[in-house]
Amino acid sequence: MTKFNDEQKLQLNSPLNRSYVKERKQGGRQFSYIEGWQVIAEANRIFGYDGWQRETIFATVVADYEREIGENKLPGFGVTYVCKVRVTVGDIVREGCGSGHGIDRDRGLAHESAIKEAETDAMKRALMTFGNPFGLALYDKEQSNVVDESELRRRQALAPRRAEFIEHLKATINEFTSRERLGEWWNSEGQKAARRRYELSDYEVDMLKALVLAKAEQLGVFAHEA
Repeated sequence: MTKFNDEQKLQLNSPLNRSYVKERKQGGRQFSYIEGWQVIAEANRIFGYDGWQRETIFATVVADYEREIGENKLPGFGVTYVCKVRVTVGDIVREGCGSGHGIDRDRGLAHESAIKEAETDAMKRALMTFGNPFGLALYDKEQSNVVDESELRRRQALAPRRAEFIEHLKATINEFTSRERLGEWWNSEGQKAARRRYELSDYEVDMLKALVLAKAEQLGVFAHEA
């Protein structure tokens, strides 16, 4: 089973660097996106050049028609492909579907443009499932995990200490022998302040809270048996 090392986990849990985000207008709306080359560069950086691979499962033409191009309404072609790409990292497999559109006076060039765009779109959707650095952060309308370079470095510097803090909390929870004292400790202002100071995510807090509840239930059973 594939296990990411600590540095890879740090990178995968990091926010998205705002400088990587581009904007485009489509259908009267503004969209944020990451360019395909940037996603590949991030995969090479985090997984290693020989640590991942991609495979096109299928690429199918769904539209191929004559159309006018540009203000001069020159004769040309419009082509659309849909595509599925599989990304494999060790024994972890993720798939994504995408589409691509090509417009050119030459039908062959329209096909080339469309299939390239479809493969890139599908690859980006597959890699997105690995975390914020691959564009997952852009699916949040608030983009709370899209940050400037300085904030990114600050969060990355805090991450190892946060991991140590979480492990310390896990060990502390396990050491309690009193259900009442466990509850008092977890709900104390000092503990709440510490969790804020280390900027624990909602997921991390919920995970720790589940451990507290499980330990409290265990202590309650022990007390009943005694």
